[in-house]
Amino acid sequence: MKRYERLADQLSELIKRGDLPPGARIPSVRAACKAWNVSPATVFRAYYLLENRGEIRARPRSGYFVSPGCTDLPRASPKTPLAIDPKTVNVSDLVFEVIKTIRQAETVPFGSAFLSPALFPMARVGKSCATVNRSTYLAGMVDGLPPGHEGLRQQISLRYLMAGMTVPVDEIIITSGALEALTLSVQLLAAPGDVIVIEKPTFYAALQAIERLRLNVVEIPVDPVEGHDLDALARALQQHPVRACWFMTSFHNPTGVTLDDSRKQALVDLLARHDVPLIEDDVYNELHFGPDPVRPAKFFDRKGLVIHCGSFSKCLAPGYRIGWAAAGRFACRLERAKWMTTLSASMPAQRAIADYLEHGGYERFLHKLRRELALQQSQMLDAISRYFPANTTATKSDGGYFTWVALPDYLDSIHLFQAALNSGISIAPGPVFSADGAFRHCVRLNYGYPWSARFDKAVATLGALCADESRCGASLAGPVQLA
Repeated sequence: MKRYERLADQLSELIKRGDLPPGARIPSVRAACKAWNVSPATVFRAYYLLENRGEIRARPRSGYFVSPGCTDLPRASPKTPLAIDPKTVNVSDLVFEVIKTIRQAETVPFGSAFLSPALFPMARVGKSCATVNRSTYLAGMVDGLPPGHEGLRQQISLRYLMAGMTVPVDEIIITSGALEALTLSVQLLAAPGDVIVIEKPTFYAALQAIERLRLNVVEIPVDPVEGHDLDALARALQQHPVRACWFMTSFHNPTGVTLDDSRKQALVDLLARHDVPLIEDDVYNELHFGPDPVRPAKFFDRKGLVIHCGSFSKCLAPGYRIGWAAAGRFACRLERAKWMTTLSASMPAQRAIADYLEHGGYERFLHKLRRELALQQSQMLDAISRYFPANTTATKSDGGYFTWVALPDYLDSIHLFQAALNSGISIAPGPVFSADGAFRHCVRLNYGYPWSARFDKAVATLGALCADESRCGASLAGPVQLA
């Protein structure tokens, strides 16, 4: 551990213990240099790291202060059985009820899967789009056909290189968003009736895709602290003819957990022994709060078994629908699958993003976005700690923009979803994140929108609704049918 990291961890421990409470001013750079016998550069790097984590914030001409709500809330542990029998998936009705709520502009979007458009450099990306459109020639339009625009694929390969990975351009296939990369990958590897392994909980779009493809699934637990249960995965691989795994190993949606490097290595090694491919959903990779990028599982892949799927929708240009797959040994097959389905992602969008990555100041933008998300996380967690029931737990991720909230067991997130919607608030109830409707006492909340008094009031309203539910026994009994 570097010296500035040790200093940051020492200050973080003081904050977590309450020795430095929310709003407290932390030592000036000069005082910190004297107290810890370090250089100003070391202090600045430590403070920058804490600021990225959302634990402190800078006030112009005043110094650094502890962020509100920066102390860790207790982390939830999912109460998931270890049964690993294959099952079918049927979640679409409930998922579509949730999706409808995020289309309503007047609704507070805690249930949304998207970031606020206000956080993105849309004008600058639009400038790149205008630039490339002026120079587009007719013959050049075929450049976007599979495997995709060469310039964009080179820029993506360069992003991998900056993260310490060597991914050949020939391995990268451009798709219409990450979801297409993921679904094309699973279609390559599994046919209707086959068994794949997924997470529990998992992102509901994966469940919808699996339902449409008529696959059977084995769910393995994901703990918000430790991540994927590799023992359960090993048993599933021994007991069933698993064709593929579909996992999110960094900034997992919905729990926010990131597997550490040793567990990612163990995961890749386990799958390699069984020759089972991993479809890795890594759409939040650029949204890390620490100073260094997080290594994906693909970093440890030596057999070409990991199909690494990413997207610019979550970190640069929502609506452009540009994603990719670094498909390892499956690249040629995935390229053919792209030809036989949607043919090509938007050529102007591909060229515009390539131009922005080369000329638009992507790193500066990401630095700002990460700081904003870390701050918004601390504001959301602070509001949860003030307004929700005493036994509530919530996850504090090292990146992304979701917190997974476990309510007291007697509360029902489906009832809360309906009551919240009546109050103009969207949430994502726990049952949409598993094949069997588990996690009824959990909700996923999105903090990817600039914080405001309106959002603080919305969290207060959710807390009040929880209190109302706990006082009304009738509202807690039996399942609820959504209209």
